Amino acid sequence: MELLNGLVFLTNFVIVPALAYGAQLAIGALGVTLVYAILRFSNFAHGDTMAFGTAVTIKVTAVLVALGVTLGPLPTALLALPVGIAATGLLLLGTDWLVYKFYREQKAKPVILVIVSLGVMFVLNGLTRVFIGVRDIQFADGARFLFTVQQFKAWSGLDEGLAVRTTQAITLVTAAITVAVLFWFLNKTRTGKSMRAFSDNEDLALLSGIDPDRVVRVTWLIVAALATIAGVLYGLDKSFKAFTYFQLLLPIFAAAIVGGIGNPVGAIAGGFLIAFAEVTVTYPLKKVLTYWLPDGMGPDGLVQLLSGDYKFAVSFMILLIVLLFKPTGLFKGQSI
Repeated sequence: MELLNGLVFLTNFVIVPALAYGAQLAIGALGVTLVYAILRFSNFAHGDTMAFGTAVTIKVTAVLVALGVTLGPLPTALLALPVGIAATGLLLLGTDWLVYKFYREQKAKPVILVIVSLGVMFVLNGLTRVFIGVRDIQFADGARFLFTVQQFKAWSGLDEGLAVRTTQAITLVTAAITVAVLFWFLNKTRTGKSMRAFSDNEDLALLSGIDPDRVVRVTWLIVAALATIAGVLYGLDKSFKAFTYFQLLLPIFAAAIVGGIGNPVGAIAGGFLIAFAEVTVTYPLKKVLTYWLPDGMGPDGLVQLLSGDYKFAVSFMILLIVLLFKPTGLFKGQSI
């Protein structure tokens, strides 16, 4: 019984939150991976693209709620999500036309495009703050829990309870659907195969008659969808604050690089690895060990390796270790 109580406690405070957070990082890292594999540069504006898409979704959600349009037990933001994706798609297409296209035509080196994306990042960050403000925003309505601690205790008879928030369940289901649709698109559709061919060998793809401009446009639209979905899921699960998405850039890039940048499967694996590492290292495990160790041998301290304030340092340390010992990542960074 003590073993089960410890496992339930660990599941409630570590495993379930890490699964939800890992799904959010995985979707975000997929966007970074697509840009790197197809457009061949690291997009540092991705975090603020997530923030912009989420901000638009929040504004549309507020309008829908004011009009009395909701999804009942589900968050109304899911109804507003397509509008957020469309707005972000237009933003990225416009940014590409105004900024990135010029450097592609000049055959600029990837490092130049990285620096350009930094400039785009600061502009997007400022626009998002002007558009929605800098305050912390909670926009998750509907039913709060799939089931509560009390319901689980009554069902299981254990001392410890388990609660799963609706937003956590929605995150996992949405992530699974998003990943399945993305892989189907890349592997089964003509456009997806063109994107993969363009990623593998740009010159050969051009000789085969593939339209590079169309590939670029479709890539940005997919990235817009991934960024907005990841941003909205993160905001629903926690809260929205524009600067937080700027900070999320580190774990997202860490996930992409640890898994093998340019490899979608690696991005997903890297997202969950970073999430579990961050949550496990920054959560006090004293109660779990008290359940699992013999009587009298429980730890006196919190058994917390790092404070929660330093959770982003965990992804930075993992990133450093991977770059030092396996710079190609877990999945060797092959293209899509």
